[in-house]
This record gives sequence, C-alpha cells and structure tokens, in this order.
Amino acid sequence: MRYTHIFKTGMLAVSVFTVLFLATPREAAAHCDTLDGPVIQDARMAIEGKDITPILKWVKPKDEKAVRAAFNKVLSSKSKNQEETEHKFFATLVKIHRAGEGASFTGLKPAGAVEPAVAAADKALTSGSADALVKLVTDDVSAGIKTRYEHAATTYKHKDESVAQGREFVEAYVAYTHYVERLHQDATAKGAHGEHGKVEKHNAHKKESAHSTH
Repeated sequence: MRYTHIFKTGMLAVSVFTVLFLATPREAAAHCDTLDGPVIQDARMAIEGKDITPILKWVKPKDEKAVRAAFNKVLSSKSKNQEETEHKFFATLVKIHRAGEGASFTGLKPAGAVEPAVAAADKALTSGSADALVKLVTDDVSAGIKTRYEHAATTYKHKDESVAQGREFVEAYVAYTHYVERLHQDATAKGAHGEHGKVEKHNAHKKESAHSTH
C-alpha cells in the first residue's frame, strides 16, 4: 500500500510537470540568424541588386518602414568598411525578423552553425526531394523512442520493489512520455507559429478551388 501511494504521488507529480511544460511557450528555433541562412542570403542579393524586394518577405508589414530605412542607409553608405556596415544591417534585419516570430535575438551566428535537420530541410527544397530529410529525421526519431522506451520498460518491471526503484521508473517515464508527446505535437503542427491553422486554411482553399472547377 505504501509503495502504491508513493507511485500515485509520483504520477501526480509527472502530470503536474507535464501541464507546466506544455504551458511554457517554446522559443522559435531556426537558422535565420546564421550568416549563411536564408534571410542573410536574400539580404546579400538585395544589396547586390540594389533592390529590397527579396528581403521584405522576411518581415511583417508593420516593420517594412524600419527595414527600408536600414537598407537605404546601407546603399547610401560611404564607409570604408562596407563589410561592417552590411553586418550591422544583417543584424538589424534578423532581429526584426525574429521579433516578428516572437523569438529573441542574441546576435548573428557564424556560417555553418545550424542543426543537421535544418540543413537537410534546406537541401530538400533546392534538390526537389524530401526523401533524404525524411530518412534523417525518422531514423533519429526511431532511435530516440526506442532508447527511452527500453529504459522505461526495464525500470517499469521493478517500480514497486522499493522507493528508489520506483523513483528511477518515474524519472525514466517522464523522459519517455515527454519525448513522444513533443514529437507528436510537432508532427501534428499544434501550437507551432499557427502552422496547424495555416495548413487547415490551405487545405480548405484547395478543396474550395477543386469544387469550383467541377
């Protein structure tokens, strides 16, 4: 009975922790702040072509005025160190872009400072195929689930034999369930920059268009 009470208390703690975890907003993560990221690539193109158009898609309409002012300052700059001037502009642009996503800005990151999956996501767009990206992600996800499952399953067998073993199980259980929960939430695009809603609207628009052609 005592161990049962301890286990139930542990499960209650897990539930409370899970609710708090899910209620905490996760910062937007991307490689838009790297010097070889898509935002700065477009910024370089804009400066070279003296045309701001390529970078306006990265900012909200309300921020266009500030970006235009910063861009014009770069074009009209007669600084001897043009590279430094452009770097400051890149930082301003990325800061505004990330603020529009609700993310903080901690400075520009060097080229190559990007997660393998994000690099693979970019490569998929340029190659025209997502096969390599899907394999990379699914292989890592599969390994991650199996590792956490095996640890949780092993400790589950001995969870009621002692308080220490019960706590070891609870720790493994929390890691295991939180991992699969995060994966499933991301897979279904719930709560990620309104992605789920955008997908639904896009699908609804496609259905409406298809219906109107019949």
